[in-house]
Amino acid sequence: MTSTTDKIKGAANEAAGAVKKGVGDAVGNPKLQVEGEAQKLKGQAQGAVGDAKDAVKKVVDKA
Repeated sequence: MTSTTDKIKGAANEAAGAVKKGVGDAVGNPKLQVEGEAQKLKGQAQGAVGDAKDAVKKVVDKA
């Protein structure tokens, strides 16, 4: 996957997780709250992978 793909998928997972967590909060469903928070964290991790790939590419391009 490219860094851009990682960042896009990460942002999508963060958004979906936030919605899921919000619905879980609204209806009082702790399982949905936890799933939403986990999906948000997955999205943040994917975004971090994309950032790391960008950093490595910049270093390699300068070499």
